[in-house]
Amino acid sequence: MPEYRAPLEEMNFVIDQLHDLPGLAAAIDNEDANAELLAAVLTESDKLANQVWSPLNWSGDQQGVQLTDAGVKVADGFTDAYKQYAEGGWNSLCFDPEYGGQGLPFSFSMPVAEMAQAANMSLGLCPLLTTGAIEAITAHASEALKATYLEKMIAGEWTGTMNLTEP
Repeated sequence: MPEYRAPLEEMNFVIDQLHDLPGLAAAIDNEDANAELLAAVLTESDKLANQVWSPLNWSGDQQGVQLTDAGVKVADGFTDAYKQYAEGGWNSLCFDPEYGGQGLPFSFSMPVAEMAQAANMSLGLCPLLTTGAIEAITAHASEALKATYLEKMIAGEWTGTMNLTEP
């Protein structure tokens, strides 16, 4: 079975050398957003992608998703893999600490999303769509809606969906 290995050296180089990491940290008032933390985030995210998410491609392909009278049943391992992602705080990296986020630069979370997509596209779409929903709520929702949804979505307890508005 193919293994996924993130291009960690390249990812670290792009963010650490081509971006102004100290400037990003200052812009979001988070001095912890440094090259050492970035390397740790990428290394640990690669482990999750390689050891947990990537091997699930097989069960996902073989079992698929089923609609039953009890609801939707996903392939074996998918629920636990998403739970590990959420409990590990991966969904919360770049979001506002006021709602449970870690307040890191968005550039820390983008390689994590890339790893999720590359390791297991079908599972990776869940946090990808949730990120989009969180961004939309953060930018456009009332304070009441933010209070209702953001903390649970950022924690990974609730997820977002794709709602198309094109005619």
